[in-house]
Amino acid sequence: MSVLSLIRDCLDALLHPSARYDVLTRARHRAFMAPRLLGSLAAFAAFPAYLAMRGAPSAIEAAAFAWLIAPILLSWFLSRTGRYDGAHLLSSLALAGLVMTIAATTGGIASFAAVWLVVIPIEAALSASRRVVALAFALAMICAALLTVLGFYHVLPAADPGVAANGMLAGFGVVSATFYAAGLAFGAESLARTSVALLYVEEERYRLLAHNMSDVLSRHSRNGAVCFISPAAEIMLGASASRLLGHGLFDRVHVADRPAYLTALSDAARGGESRSVEFRLRRDTPRGQTVAAEFIWAEMRCRPLDQTQGEAEVVAVIRDVTDRKVQEQALELARTAAEQADASKTRFLATMSHELRTPLNAIIGFSEMITQEDVLGLDAARRKEYAQLINDSGQHLLSVVNGILDMSKMESGNFEISAEPFAPRPALLNCCNLLALKARENGVDLVTRVPDELPVLNGDPRAFKQILLNLVSNAIKFTERGGKVTVSAAVEGSRLLLRVSDTGVGIAADDLKRIGDPFFQAGKTYQRRHEGTGLGLSIVKGLVGLHHGELNVESKVGEGTTVSVALPLAFTPQAEAEPSSNVSTLKPALRSGLQEQAHQVKKSA
Repeated sequence: MSVLSLIRDCLDALLHPSARYDVLTRARHRAFMAPRLLGSLAAFAAFPAYLAMRGAPSAIEAAAFAWLIAPILLSWFLSRTGRYDGAHLLSSLALAGLVMTIAATTGGIASFAAVWLVVIPIEAALSASRRVVALAFALAMICAALLTVLGFYHVLPAADPGVAANGMLAGFGVVSATFYAAGLAFGAESLARTSVALLYVEEERYRLLAHNMSDVLSRHSRNGAVCFISPAAEIMLGASASRLLGHGLFDRVHVADRPAYLTALSDAARGGESRSVEFRLRRDTPRGQTVAAEFIWAEMRCRPLDQTQGEAEVVAVIRDVTDRKVQEQALELARTAAEQADASKTRFLATMSHELRTPLNAIIGFSEMITQEDVLGLDAARRKEYAQLINDSGQHLLSVVNGILDMSKMESGNFEISAEPFAPRPALLNCCNLLALKARENGVDLVTRVPDELPVLNGDPRAFKQILLNLVSNAIKFTERGGKVTVSAAVEGSRLLLRVSDTGVGIAADDLKRIGDPFFQAGKTYQRRHEGTGLGLSIVKGLVGLHHGELNVESKVGEGTTVSVALPLAFTPQAEAEPSSNVSTLKPALRSGLQEQAHQVKKSA
């Protein structure tokens, strides 16, 4: 063990408990006690040799040596109380008292000891306290003024002429004061070096935290510009931290979220309270040889860096919350889907309660009347009429059930498309001829505009006819007497364009967005004046989607509706067709309920 280590261990044992756990405070206490204890011990060790060489000391010499016990008392005071400022103040008083005593008996202000007054405020500078330095400076000036005034009025005792004129003593005073001041300077430099080393260690500790945190730390000026941002931003945003300084981070905020971003920083700077905001940030993601941009969701919590000022800089913590936002959106979609499923169930029950009861009541009622023909006295004509009504009701019921089953097949992906080449013009004219009687009965003018030369279409002829029958039937049903329904066909590029226009009641803008949803009918259920399940356009939409076509509906209330269907001329079905994205999607629970209800209705019919 070296001598320095032994001395350091001894000094550490004398430290007050309050100074043992802080490196800088421990260094200051050690720097205060070490020179005083060592200087006093060295002076006491040299005192016998001084007596042997000089003989009996004078009263001044004895007082000077006796005064050397003061540093030991000061070290004891600091060791017991831990009051660093108080110890320095007492040290200044002790030094000033020693200098005054020696200077008063050796020539006053002209004494060799008067130069030590300069050392008093220098020593007090080690206390790092302005109050102690000011008191030490005032004490040194008071001592100098007293020596000057007392010497001017000859109040001081007469000095020994030999001592007063001794240049060697004057040189000793200057040299000793210089050495002492140099010791103080070295002590101040050691404390400064320790302070800087501690500062570097502290900075390294925070730098280590900033480098290894997944969250981004940033410091913003009053105008929102970034003054500092941690390296974690490179991982989060795919850009170097230097590119995010200034307004680089602001430029990556989504345009719609920039007001909220700036408002949070401004409120935190002026309000003195923490603020939190969520916004979208552009992230650079390398893809192959290029860098693609995408947006992530970020949460920023910011607070003022200095709350003593009116508007302070802001420190912020930015965290990637994209996964949480995705989960929230998934929950919102699930909630919306559940609400839509509940609404679909309500629409299904409202529609089916009417569309299934009416034909079933007719079938049951007229069949009971036929079974009681003897009681009622029905003739052959009346029985034939009732049988025809029963047949019509059964056909209507069968069409409802078939519509539900076809829709269920399309939703589950089990609807088979049998593609084959066929001529679309004869099929279109056939459908219009089938519905011509219905149009005349409703007083609707049915107009067909089909070119003579239509190319061959590759697709399912049955599905093609079902599309036309549903569209034309709907147009006739919702057109008032005296109105007009126009069916046209044309070729646009590689697609066949079918257009069914009517001058009927039209569809409101709010309902137009939901046209094609299963069991949806424009207007409220209790307000509708026409029969139907609301599956017509849903089936059309599904069949068009299975043919990789497009369906478009344009309508205005009171002016009529135009439904356009574009089908590819060269349709090629996939080997394993997936449910089309254009098919209206029923919720699984509703779909199973529809299938079960349809089978039960078909069985009972």
